[in-house]
Amino acid sequence: MPEIFFLKLALILYGIATVGFLIYFYTLKPEALRGARWVFLAGFGLHTLSLALRTLALKAPPVISFHGATSFLAWAVVGVYFFFTLKGPKVYTLGTFLAPVVLLLVGVALLSPYGPTPLPPALRSIWLPFHATISLLSYAFFLVAAVAGFMYLLQERQVKRKMLGGIFRRLPPLESLDRLNEMSLKYGFPLLTVGIITGALWAEKAWGSYWSWDPKETWSLILWFIYAALLHERLIVGWRGRRAAIMALLGFVVWIISFFVVNLLLPGLHNYGRWT
Repeated sequence: MPEIFFLKLALILYGIATVGFLIYFYTLKPEALRGARWVFLAGFGLHTLSLALRTLALKAPPVISFHGATSFLAWAVVGVYFFFTLKGPKVYTLGTFLAPVVLLLVGVALLSPYGPTPLPPALRSIWLPFHATISLLSYAFFLVAAVAGFMYLLQERQVKRKMLGGIFRRLPPLESLDRLNEMSLKYGFPLLTVGIITGALWAEKAWGSYWSWDPKETWSLILWFIYAALLHERLIVGWRGRRAAIMALLGFVVWIISFFVVNLLLPGLHNYGRWT
């Protein structure tokens, strides 16, 4: 399967980029950062080719299986990284923390079954690819928010303890990390909202009901409330810094439960084991 071949090549390049980002974090040499980013971009290109070939093979967006969803999510995370390098605050060491996450996601995708399996007729709907793709894009932004939140708490700890040496010099200012967290939320939350709405439309077409309190639906709603509360506190109350970072990490924990535990282990209409 050529798409798997290119995905494996992308995995290798993501691994090399991860090493390059770590070298930059240790040495702070600009050439190490440039090299890591170019390799990361090359991996992204091969990953894009893999997804395109997968789409042609399935004649549908490659997001209907756990393998495809995980691969697409990893691809989206890399895309969000480069999006923020152009539009967001200059958080140069973000790749050091984000690249290992991408590497892990691609590894999980390659370890998952990837043989094409047709969907049951009830699930063949135009809403499915929209729902799955938009939801996964929102998850990519939330993953970046969680990484930014972790970096914020790590940097804040250095500041409070007046440890203004190694790690402090390598992490961005707290204001930049907080801004990155906020931007990720502002992009991710509307996408999650649209993802839930399109999921309800798909459910009505497939099962005759917009909402059935399936485990995945329940956890998605919990995730939505967490990020809705965080967005409200940021925009209305004025939350910044530590509280926002902790809430982003809490959302990340709920996302892990929703994406891995619920999708794979809990019985329900969204369990990937039913269709792969």
